[in-house]
Amino acid sequence: MDAIYDKIKLLFSTLGTLGDPNLMPILPHSGPEQLAQVRLVLVQPAGPRNLGAIARVMKNMGFRQWVLVDPQCDPLDMEAITTAVHGADLLHQARKVQTLPEALQGCVQVFGTTGRSQTYPPEWQIQSPRQAFPALLAAGPAALVFGPEDRGLSNEELALCHRQIQIPTDATYPSLNLAQAVAICCYELYTLVCQSPSPAPPMPSPQRLAPFELLEGFFDHLEALLLQIGYLHPHTARRKMLKFRALFQRAGLTVAEVALLRGILRQLQWSQGCSRQEPLEANAAPVPPTQPDSSRTPS
Repeated sequence: MDAIYDKIKLLFSTLGTLGDPNLMPILPHSGPEQLAQVRLVLVQPAGPRNLGAIARVMKNMGFRQWVLVDPQCDPLDMEAITTAVHGADLLHQARKVQTLPEALQGCVQVFGTTGRSQTYPPEWQIQSPRQAFPALLAAGPAALVFGPEDRGLSNEELALCHRQIQIPTDATYPSLNLAQAVAICCYELYTLVCQSPSPAPPMPSPQRLAPFELLEGFFDHLEALLLQIGYLHPHTARRKMLKFRALFQRAGLTVAEVALLRGILRQLQWSQGCSRQEPLEANAAPVPPTQPDSSRTPS
């Protein structure tokens, strides 16, 4: 019991500080290996010329992974192939999926880009690429998400991201073309990798950060419980869950910590169920919830 309590105390004592770039781990890989872990994700790209230009700059800067979410044009359109020049092979390698969550599977860091001039939820700490990118390279498989040419990412899509970034531009004309935005971000990441000193050998048996799909399962579980106990109400759930998302995404939860938190949620759900039942007979003891198999990762 004391060991579990100590884990919970440590976890919650760091929730407000783990977003600090100064506390991020040493970059575990160097050069091409770091960039190989970064996945570019384009949501509903509509212009073949843009796709060709992005493939070309990816080739220039050493990126290999990209995913097209519900693309509105053919990446193998002749216009795209012509624009890509020697990056045309990347057009053939582009993976296509239907939804953003599909594209983010397996990523432990997800950064979303935005160019819209508006008031964002106060929980989001909008950063420039130069401020944010050291954290993107620090922990393992990562995704950098770009929205459609005509609207950018919606707030719902940005809420799926651990951090939100914005490229600084002049206020008189702040809007960037999609290919331009991707090129600037790729350049910033490439420059960061080239300037980074050779990293120290990684620490033995590092704790794995929770991938996107594991965190999403936790958030769904948390929202269901908070609705069940009346803390959340349907008309306010979305807004309050943004706060919880920002809080836990800043923390950089590990696989083990998500399992710990979900164990608490399961116990609370069981407790809620018991409180609604008829009083137990005098000598009857409540049956605790089934303990999860510790060798399995919760979904």
